[in-house]
Amino acid sequence: MPPNEPGIHSTISPRFCGGNIDCKELVEGSILYLPIPVPGGMFSVGDGHALQGDGEVSTQAIECPMDVVDLTFTLIDDLNISMPRANTPAGWITFGFHEDLDEACFIALEGMLDLMEELYGYSRKEAYTLASLTVNMRITQIVNGTKGVHAILPHDSFIN
Repeated sequence: MPPNEPGIHSTISPRFCGGNIDCKELVEGSILYLPIPVPGGMFSVGDGHALQGDGEVSTQAIECPMDVVDLTFTLIDDLNISMPRANTPAGWITFGFHEDLDEACFIALEGMLDLMEELYGYSRKEAYTLASLTVNMRITQIVNGTKGVHAILPHDSFIN
């Protein structure tokens, strides 16, 4: 998704509204939630990877063609998010992107605490305490000028 600013926007770096996220947990069956900063969305997709490790450290991954891509779009009017999040086979994921790796970690963690409050009704303090026990923080990428971190809450972390 493009930011709501005039001009040409690079697709190289990840950003609050999407971009080159490069998270290996975004696989078939994942649901990616993105903020929509511009009317009409203007979504684009590309840069498929057949193999990539956590913490993409250079511009190298095993690129693969995306000849057949099946995407379904659903507009959720009452979803108010400021960063991407995803529901994947690995669990719920929140992202943080920033030039500073520490700041990217805090952004991803804050997003996860928000999500834990929404999903389970925890207070902020409860979510923060439980995050130390259940949430895995991973480096998404250190390449492209913007650092990426994703926080993963495995689906089996809590029993409803």
